[in-house]
Amino acid sequence: MGQLSARPTPKCKRTPVSKSALILRHLTFEDLGSLASVLEGEGYRLILIEAGIDPLPDPLSFDLVVVLGGPIGVNDGRSYPSIAAEREWLAPRLAARRPTLGICLGAQLMAAALGAEVAPMSRKEIGFAPLTLTEAGRCGPLTALEGVPVLHWHGEAFETPAMAENLATTSACATQAFAVGRAVLGLQFHAEAGELPAFERWLIGHAVELAQAGIAPEDLRRAAEEHGPALRVAGQSMLSAWLRELPA
Repeated sequence: MGQLSARPTPKCKRTPVSKSALILRHLTFEDLGSLASVLEGEGYRLILIEAGIDPLPDPLSFDLVVVLGGPIGVNDGRSYPSIAAEREWLAPRLAARRPTLGICLGAQLMAAALGAEVAPMSRKEIGFAPLTLTEAGRCGPLTALEGVPVLHWHGEAFETPAMAENLATTSACATQAFAVGRAVLGLQFHAEAGELPAFERWLIGHAVELAQAGIAPEDLRRAAEEHGPALRVAGQSMLSAWLRELPA
């Protein structure tokens, strides 16, 4: 009797784990920028909602929430009720220490939801400049940005929330980033934007603000040409490092 040949063991197909990332956007051109490809590469399904237009869903039902920037302020709730609603919406998620990333206005909203003050600066900080990392900042994902000029575009600043660590400073703003544990990260600056040609949308969209601040768009354009490519690489590295550190 012949020897039976062993049947090959069928291989199970592995379906990539799909994680959900809610993206809260305040302005069309202030989007995820260079960070979108990192999230998609890490298996996140991006769900975009428009601030002030789309209803805010359950803040605890997403693996990640990213709150982007915009030209209005945390304290403009009377003129823009959606801002006050966002602040209240963020509070239970931050209290639960669920993974949350805020950029510029998004970080200010997070700081306010954590009980910190957000107030106007004496002068707007607009342009490219490197960060000075604090001791805590040098121990985390922001090390990818060390020595790389990042994009600054804000006229208000947050205090570091009581339970958070200050991660970075500049000469114009002493509170450039904060973290609460490994899951909550607020960035006053922009690591996702600043590369041409997409940056041209910022120059056009914020033309009035630039004129009021006495800032020449051609100067910012030259700076973007010089620093944008390196910022894209560093910003993506920073986000990748932060995502790897998120608690399971």
